[in-house]
Amino acid sequence: MIIPGKYSIGLGDRFGHQGGAQLKAVIEAGRHGIDITPVWNKSNREHIIIGTHPGEVRLEADLAAKKAGFTLPYFVDADHIHYDTVDSFISASDFFTIDVANQIGQEADKRDVELFMKKSGSYTGTLVIPGIPGPYKITKTYLVDLSARYLSAAKKAGEIYRKIERIKGKGRFITEISMDEVSEPQKPVEIFFILMMLGLENIPVQTIAPKFSGRFNKGVDYAGNPDLFAHEFEENLLVINKAIKEFRLPETLKMSIHSGSDKFSIYPHIGRILRKHEKGVHLKTAGTTWLEEVIGLAMSGGESLSFVKEIYSEALEKTDELCAPYADVIDINKASLPKAVQVMNWDKNRFSGAIRHIPGSSEYNPDMRQLIHVAYKLAASRKDEFYKLLDKNKDIVEKCVFENIYDRHIKRLFDTGKS
Repeated sequence: MIIPGKYSIGLGDRFGHQGGAQLKAVIEAGRHGIDITPVWNKSNREHIIIGTHPGEVRLEADLAAKKAGFTLPYFVDADHIHYDTVDSFISASDFFTIDVANQIGQEADKRDVELFMKKSGSYTGTLVIPGIPGPYKITKTYLVDLSARYLSAAKKAGEIYRKIERIKGKGRFITEISMDEVSEPQKPVEIFFILMMLGLENIPVQTIAPKFSGRFNKGVDYAGNPDLFAHEFEENLLVINKAIKEFRLPETLKMSIHSGSDKFSIYPHIGRILRKHEKGVHLKTAGTTWLEEVIGLAMSGGESLSFVKEIYSEALEKTDELCAPYADVIDINKASLPKAVQVMNWDKNRFSGAIRHIPGSSEYNPDMRQLIHVAYKLAASRKDEFYKLLDKNKDIVEKCVFENIYDRHIKRLFDTGKS
């Protein structure tokens, strides 16, 4: 069975131009004793919007690795795929984020419910998770309710997994199960029984992406109580430890944090807890490479600055349309968005400062940053012009991409010095 390594990072690169800069950050981390497995990810929605196909992500990853002389493992993730979208990803991918959030709460087959109740019956009474004070009280009614919420999702995950396995072969790809894009977080004890359901489906799940408390809005910091998150995160790790033993799941099973980019306020907690328990993590970044491209073009001035200003101006007019597909993972205060006429008069430092995420910066505007985050569709509609500008300003854009991943993410998460 292939494994993603103790630490791995999802490198979203919507336009496929920054693979080398992203990999450079991973290589730099390795020089400082932090071994991170790079995983290039791109969703079906992003492919449709931009007009690309999964094979292009594989080509980008392979080319970046070849140019850098990178010989360690790396993967290409079919990000947030469903049963009806996975086919086009199978040949190019070796990491599959199976998204079954839309199956949560769907009615399960009566026979499947009966089997789950039979298998889970031994856990009625008190469930003790080593490291978590106080046992969980488990009743038959509680298990019935759990099956009503999550069993259909687990069954669908099994269908998708087996569809991939028939083509890729057993043990030749990494499986992640994603249940994060829902309104309510899963409690740690629920994760235990969800993992049981996945075990019953014989899915060798290696990463699981639950929904945590608080908001994981794309491209901005965590919105919630960091201490509460830390408590929940640690209990989830302890639950996973027990589930691995109970349900014969891979020993390398780890947590995946989706929309994990820029969650600077919880990085110290994540890093501390991982070191305490000697556990790994998969951090999936979300579109921040595109944001760094915008910042790099703004810093380049001239026609490049004009281009990104035009993108912002158009995004203001189409805010509702652009935000609708991301409603659960963005939170924009429209009143805080600067007017287009103001932005048109900004210089390169003012524009880049507004969307570069530097905590404490008086110029930083998280609402503007989120709007630009979802406005990549507008750059895709002017792709030829956009790509020419990226190529023309390659050095400054790549510098922005590298510094974002290494200085603001890897350094903070692994406590190698703040930046």
